[in-house]
Amino acid sequence: MRRRTLLSLASASALGGALAACGSAVTGEDPAAGGADGSGTVRVGHLPSALFSPLYVADSMGYFEEEGITLELTPLKSGQDGIPMLSNNQLDVMVAGFSAGMFNALEQGLAFKVVGSMGISPGDPESSPTALEVRQELIDDGSVASVADLKGRTIGVAGGPGATGGYLLAAMLEEGGLTLADVEISNLSTPDQEPAITNGSVDAATPSAPFSTSMEEAGVASPIAVPAQGTTGTGVIYSETFVGAELAQGFFTALTRGAQELSEDGVQTDEVYQILADTLGQEIDVLKASPMYTYLPDLAPQPDQLEAMQAAWIQADQITYTEPLEVTGIVDASFAENSAG
Repeated sequence: MRRRTLLSLASASALGGALAACGSAVTGEDPAAGGADGSGTVRVGHLPSALFSPLYVADSMGYFEEEGITLELTPLKSGQDGIPMLSNNQLDVMVAGFSAGMFNALEQGLAFKVVGSMGISPGDPESSPTALEVRQELIDDGSVASVADLKGRTIGVAGGPGATGGYLLAAMLEEGGLTLADVEISNLSTPDQEPAITNGSVDAATPSAPFSTSMEEAGVASPIAVPAQGTTGTGVIYSETFVGAELAQGFFTALTRGAQELSEDGVQTDEVYQILADTLGQEIDVLKASPMYTYLPDLAPQPDQLEAMQAAWIQADQITYTEPLEVTGIVDASFAENSAG
């Protein structure tokens, strides 16, 4: 399967570390400020990535400002980093990937709510931003012809088995009747996965675009699976305090307006591409050539996906408890429900 051709890779590595602010947002310094105290400032932890496009588009188009909100963006290295900040009231909102650590924190008594979803896999091998890429020589010599052939092999995953990438891998391995326990997982940042594939230190990897497309264009790997349609491992989390704040609904409504500016087929307007280029430090040609996730117009949370994540991580011993938490106690869908109209 061959996906959208990458036009330019000159700045692809910028996705790994771009921390540029967008629109009216600034990096947070005052932990006392926040939407929960009625100041009009909402502190948002985020991973700088096109995966969270609704946030950047809504900010640039003034939708938060229309709700009386000033964003204070704090870049995070991982969603797990933001969990204690939410629980300690240092952040009001986190827009990031979910993790096994998030479930462990909930079980240990930390309080926050999953209120929305972010990027959802389109399930189309031709346009999926994430793929299970296999070293080309293993494809060529017939060693790996299907997902089932990856049993016992080493796979590079950003953040390891307990991160969002670990869940996406679990979802793709399921196609071949495998689980995370059936493979060796190497914790590799997304930019480091292509070199590892090239030098043979891993047999496969789970990069997102544009890194997945880069591997294919370089001829070092080919995709053997993509997450099924509807699969998601990212979303929007509110702190326990912000759930009841006056600006909580306005923030989510502005965020959904940003999502509604994004095309369902992944091909965006020039305005959207420019916003993402300015925000993330990416070349527009790279963004246009890279497949994108889709977004629900109301960004409704996906409890079934949370249940699937929890089950996959319990099975892989990434979660410290064995009796699953009741997902209904984690999710608050009211903001999505009230954002329409």
